[in-house]
Amino acid sequence: MKVCFPVLSAKGLESIVYGHFGSAKAFVVVDTETKNITTVKNKDEHHAHGVCSPLRALDGNKVDVMVVEGIGAGALIKLNDSGIRVYKALARSVKENVELLDNKQLPEFSMSHTCAGHKGGCKH
Repeated sequence: MKVCFPVLSAKGLESIVYGHFGSAKAFVVVDTETKNITTVKNKDEHHAHGVCSPLRALDGNKVDVMVVEGIGAGALIKLNDSGIRVYKALARSVKENVELLDNKQLPEFSMSHTCAGHKGGCKH
């Protein structure tokens, strides 16, 4: 399974999960089967609020799961419609969140937990 994390600075498993999906500088992708770790530059980092294109952001890279600290409703819908499940990060690092996901301890993101704008609530 390929698990993707938005990050400000890509440092492999030690990367800190960034506060908001759409404005992350990059994504760290962890293949839980092969243990391979790759970095993808966010190709949609500079978008207008509310028009994030998650698949463009991932630059064609296929992932199964996204683990985020914060995400807008539009991006959540687009990811879910593409078959990508989105979970709430509960720890700071990619490594800790991979372990929580493996143990089925991360909650799936719902619309009621999405970012409503840049005026508070989310951490970006």
